[in-house]
Amino acid sequence: MKIKKRRIALDDLDWKILYALQENARQTYSETGRLLNVAHTTIYERIKKMEEHGIIKKYTTVVDLEKIGMKHLTAVMTIITDPKESENVAEKLSEFNDALEVYTSLSEELLIIAKVVAENQDKLHSFIAQSVAPLPGVLRIRTSIITKKHKEGLLAGPNFNAPKGKRREKQIAVGE
Repeated sequence: MKIKKRRIALDDLDWKILYALQENARQTYSETGRLLNVAHTTIYERIKKMEEHGIIKKYTTVVDLEKIGMKHLTAVMTIITDPKESENVAEKLSEFNDALEVYTSLSEELLIIAKVVAENQDKLHSFIAQSVAPLPGVLRIRTSIITKKHKEGLLAGPNFNAPKGKRREKQIAVGE
C-alpha cells in the first residue's frame, strides 16, 4: 500500500490479503502468509495499515438464517423520491432494522435502492405500507422479491492473472 498526495494505492499483495480475509477473516497471520507465500509479519503490517486507513472497516459474521430455522424473504426496493427529500428518506430508511443496505442512485430520476428482509410477504407489505410509503418525499415504490441468491459480498479487484503491466491499481482517497 502506498500513500501519495492523500491517495492510497493498493498493490497486488494488499488485494490478495483482502480476498483471503473475505474468504476467512478468522485465519491467523501465519496461515494467510503461508497461503500467499509471504512472511506473517508482512501480513500483520499490511492488515494493520489497511485498518488504520479505514480500508478494512470491520470484521463480521455472515449468518445463514435458514440453517437456524429463521424463515425470511429478501427484497430489493427501488424508491422514487422528491429530489429535495431523497437524503432524508435514505436516512430514515437506514434506521429500520428491516433495511440491510440503503443506497442513493441517480439515473433518469433520483432513486433510493434498499435491500430489506422480512419474515414473510405480509410483514414485507406491512413494512412498506406502514414504514416506507408514509415517509415525506416518497413518490413511488417498486419491490422485487429475491427468489435465488447467486453471489453475495465479495469485492471486485484487479485481475491477478493479467500480465503485470496490464493490472489496474485501484486508488482510494484518504478519508473516503
